[in-house]
Amino acid sequence: MIIQQILLLLLLWMWLPHPCHTEMLFRRTPDLRPKSFVGRSSGSDGKALHRQKRGWMWNQFFLLEEYTGSDYQYVGKLHSDQDKGDGSLKYILSGDGAGTLFIIDEKTGDIHATRRIDREEKAFYTLRAQAINRRTLRPVEPESEFVIKIHDINDNEPTFPEEIYTASVPEMSVVGTSVVQVTATDADDPSYGNSARVIYSILQGQPYFSVEPETGIIRTALPNMNRENREQYQVVIQAKDMGGQMGGLSGTTTVNITLTDVNDNPPRFPQSTIHLRIPESSPVGTAIGSVKATDADTGKNAEVEYRIIDGDGTDMFDIVTQRDTQEGIITVRKPLDYETRRLYTLKVEAENTHVDPRFYYLGPFKDTTIVKISVEDVDEPPVFSRSSYLFEVHEDIELGTIIGTVMARDPDSSSSPIRFSLDRHTDLDRIFNIHSGNGSIYTSKPLDREISQWHNLSVIAAEINNPKDTTRVPVYVRILDVNDNAPQFAVFYDTFVCENARAGQLIQTISAVDKDDPLGGQKFFFSLAAVNPNFTVQDNEDNTARILTRRNGFSRHEINTYLLPVVISDNDYPIQSSTGTLTIRVCACDSRGNMQSCNAEALLLPAGLSTGALIAILLCIIILLVIVVLFAALKRQRKKEPLILSKEDIRDNIVSYNDEGGGEEDTQAFDIGTLRNPAAIEDKKLRRDIIPETLFVPRRTPSAPDNTDVRDFINQRLKEHDTDPSAPPYDSLATYAYEGNDSIAESLSSLESGTTEGDQNYDYLREWGPRFNKLAEMYGGGDSDKDTS
Repeated sequence: MIIQQILLLLLLWMWLPHPCHTEMLFRRTPDLRPKSFVGRSSGSDGKALHRQKRGWMWNQFFLLEEYTGSDYQYVGKLHSDQDKGDGSLKYILSGDGAGTLFIIDEKTGDIHATRRIDREEKAFYTLRAQAINRRTLRPVEPESEFVIKIHDINDNEPTFPEEIYTASVPEMSVVGTSVVQVTATDADDPSYGNSARVIYSILQGQPYFSVEPETGIIRTALPNMNRENREQYQVVIQAKDMGGQMGGLSGTTTVNITLTDVNDNPPRFPQSTIHLRIPESSPVGTAIGSVKATDADTGKNAEVEYRIIDGDGTDMFDIVTQRDTQEGIITVRKPLDYETRRLYTLKVEAENTHVDPRFYYLGPFKDTTIVKISVEDVDEPPVFSRSSYLFEVHEDIELGTIIGTVMARDPDSSSSPIRFSLDRHTDLDRIFNIHSGNGSIYTSKPLDREISQWHNLSVIAAEINNPKDTTRVPVYVRILDVNDNAPQFAVFYDTFVCENARAGQLIQTISAVDKDDPLGGQKFFFSLAAVNPNFTVQDNEDNTARILTRRNGFSRHEINTYLLPVVISDNDYPIQSSTGTLTIRVCACDSRGNMQSCNAEALLLPAGLSTGALIAILLCIIILLVIVVLFAALKRQRKKEPLILSKEDIRDNIVSYNDEGGGEEDTQAFDIGTLRNPAAIEDKKLRRDIIPETLFVPRRTPSAPDNTDVRDFINQRLKEHDTDPSAPPYDSLATYAYEGNDSIAESLSSLESGTTEGDQNYDYLREWGPRFNKLAEMYGGGDSDKDTS
């Protein structure tokens, strides 16, 4: 009975898949030719078609990952049905990892893994196996392919793609509101066991938030979470594999959740009553103060709009909402007066501009406060009865006439007396003046509308008790016109009449202007001062008139110019008139009436002398004048003395010549004696560069001693020239060629030599040493040659 149980267990064990000891068996078919199943068609020979069957049985090997043993991990065994166990067959393995990761025993066909395998790196390996004859190296079985699959173990914990998540959810959200979803991944095989089945749980953040175990969605767990109480939450989520069971691996992540603001709080004024003060002198638009309602919300949910809804100062004050500070700025709308009213009361309302309908049940989102404004008394400047004054006055009024009066008062309760004055910058000519007590403006100089029609004055009012506090008001004075100017000719008229003019011919149209400006417009009348037999005036009744001739023919020889007095008068009261004289010249005209000549003297010239002849005569006169001027200039040039009086007077003149000198033999070109030793100079020679006016007896100068040096010699010569009365009074060239006292070798110059070379003795050169032997032989030898000859 026990044996039967053992056999049964052994049989069950053989049928179960074994991960490390799976054996692949090979069987050999009796015929290597392809066998086939019977098909639906047959060949031409009538035989049934067959499909070839492989000689290898297909199977898979399974291998657990992360093997930790010290020996190679056994994978399985390959065996051919032709293997007799005599070692004649050789098993060969090729494919993924063959020879490196997987090795095979050539004799037995056992396959081993050489190192630990990670399924996450590669889940299966495809290899090929073949059995060959060891002697012939020919395959005894066709090559077959098989797969080694790596069985997964739970060696990887779930991981989140981010270590820290950031999420937000509106405050006051209902329970179950989704916040964010986190997902963890497991590198293990999800198809094998529960190694990759991840379950989520919350480790930190309860009771405010919860997480769905299967999806990882985080939801709110408490109702009405208020941002104003707490804004930030930190939630820790755990992901665990093996379905969350004991022994599973886990990973965590942190989720920072922020409650975003909603408008769930109304604005509130911190005070129910606010007191403000303002001086009565504050101009319109002055800011008095500010009010501010606080709102626990943020952003646009905290934006507030201010308005004045009630009070006795609604028409005196305004309120403006300042967006950046969320304050209500109260400003002056109308001028204030302490004497009229000293206290104003305003009811100011602050209301949210963005209200969420979901939170209407929390109450009205607005609040009110009372603002009391006290007006303070100040010493105000005088106030004029008008903002500006306009006075009209005729230009012919007498001096001292009052043209108008300005009035001002002290708005304070003290009612101080007012002093008036004119701003002289607006009345530089001092045409007007003002009475300092009653504000009456009167003239101090005559008015003339034609010079200035408007005068813009500025009147200053100041309190006598406080003269620094002043007020100004503009006063406009308009000068009304009076007919005090007579009309005159509009322009200067250059009028002429032709000699061949006929009676009634138009020679000129005249018009007039008037500086006055009557209300009905200007109207002028033209007439002659007296009856004129030659000309007449015809009024056109449109402020112009025509000058006409009254007779035929005019002569320049008799009268070449006529003066015609014309009377011009206006139509205003009193009537003004003036007499203008029109000068009319008599001219020669062509048949069309075009003027040709108005000069009467031109008729007196000889008829035979034309214009061309006059031009020729004028040119001849000009040529004669030019010849006379040239002759006089040449004659004057001849009388001028030459610049150089003689050839020897060189002075500052430059004389250019190209003659070559005669060398040392040319003693006429310069005084060669100046180059000699002073001891050899016997007489003082006269200068040859000038001709002295008076001949003085030359003074004989002593010769310089033999031991006199160059400096003493030059000083001596300079002194002689300074004291010499025959020396010229201008700069001259003096040559000082003295080279000093004699040397031991005496002078080598030929200037002091005799006429023959035989007079020289050069024997002393031998006494000077070997350096001068060559020179002694040259000169000494020459003497001996002469003697022998």
